[in-house]
Amino acid sequence: MINYFKEIFAGLWTLLVGLKLTARYAVAPTVTCHYPYQTLPITPNFRGHTDLVIDPETASDKCIVCMMCENTCPSQCIEVIGEKPEGSKKKVLTAYRLDFTKCSLCGNCVEVCPTSALEYSGDYQLAGYSRHEFHFELLERLRGRVKAQGIVPRPKPAPPEGGAEAEAKPRKVRPKAEEAPAASLEPKGEEAPKAEAKPGE
Repeated sequence: MINYFKEIFAGLWTLLVGLKLTARYAVAPTVTCHYPYQTLPITPNFRGHTDLVIDPETASDKCIVCMMCENTCPSQCIEVIGEKPEGSKKKVLTAYRLDFTKCSLCGNCVEVCPTSALEYSGDYQLAGYSRHEFHFELLERLRGRVKAQGIVPRPKPAPPEGGAEAEAKPRKVRPKAEEAPAASLEPKGEEAPKAEAKPGE
């Protein structure tokens, strides 16, 4: 009989403790977010898939098609395609394909890029129905970001008045060294007459 009442008392005590915790956290500040309706800012150290960096001056990419990222990638998931337009001395990027299903997120491509044309994206909400949805064309993504952000290329600064002549730096003219005075044709003083040789000496 005593055990019966002990069990009832323990059950009521547990119920009261649970209600107390519920009441306390019901009015406490929220420490979670309502994902996916709310998202938290991503730390800058997050390594998502790579993206091309937007050059604010040209509103395009910074890639020089040196192929170093493609050659360095241990997973061989990068394909860089470029072409040289007529009259140009440099190649232009025409396609940058990334197979994210093979990427190991090692970051070698970002570190080896000589023009810092690659960066890590903060895209962590990746989901798809097939692996082909993770084959990214980074150049098209860059154009979409430029269009979405409304980035326009900066106009080049106008050349100064006078054209190329004004741009040319004035040449420094070295002062001519003082010329030595011309040697005088007049005889310097009277030279002593040479002694005539006597016959028989």
